[in-house]
Amino acid sequence: MTIIFITGANKGLGRETARRLVDLGHTVVLGARDPEQGTEAAAALGARHVPIDVTDDASVTAAAANVAAHEGSIDVLINNAGIHGPAGDPTTLTGADALGVLDVNVAGVVRTTTAFLPLLRRSSDPAIINVSSGMGSLAYTHDPARAESAVVAPLYTASKAALTMLTTQYAKALPDIRVNAADPGYTATDLNGHSGPQTVTEGTDAIVGLATEKPGAGSGRFVDRTGEIAWS
Repeated sequence: MTIIFITGANKGLGRETARRLVDLGHTVVLGARDPEQGTEAAAALGARHVPIDVTDDASVTAAAANVAAHEGSIDVLINNAGIHGPAGDPTTLTGADALGVLDVNVAGVVRTTTAFLPLLRRSSDPAIINVSSGMGSLAYTHDPARAESAVVAPLYTASKAALTMLTTQYAKALPDIRVNAADPGYTATDLNGHSGPQTVTEGTDAIVGLATEKPGAGSGRFVDRTGEIAWS
């Protein structure tokens, strides 16, 4: 079985992903910023908690060192930590608002990926999964038939568009590692006030599917719970 590190895994999609992967017999290291919540979640799920704040270089470096000392390597990195940021009328947005969202949703992925690459390269079949969103798709947000088109969330959508592009660039640059993005779909979580029609289990289908793929599966893909979707 594989060793999997998940960021932002104390609640929502991250926690449900951890639960499902533990139930499948994988070793899960549960990354969470809040030590109390992270410890509780890990104990409940049968995982190990490692503190990590993806906005803090020292915290990310310490987390990678912790995993190196305990597990020695990882097979899968799931970059799940994310925030929504302000929604609606953009006229009051500030540069600080933008930097705050991008720091978690994009720069946090870069920090964590860089720190954990040496551990991934000790695996015979390493993979990185970036939890993105159809909210970052130009096609989806312009299609009136889709729920994504009715939402105004400038910073979240921009950050997810950046993350999907980041995924394709890493996939090109790291041919020895599978790098893919998952779109959970509109799922009921704290991120959206539990307004999504999908259950949290349905929302983790794409993530769990990518995390449990066989060696040789493709890289540079964008996947939802129904299968591969076009980059757009």
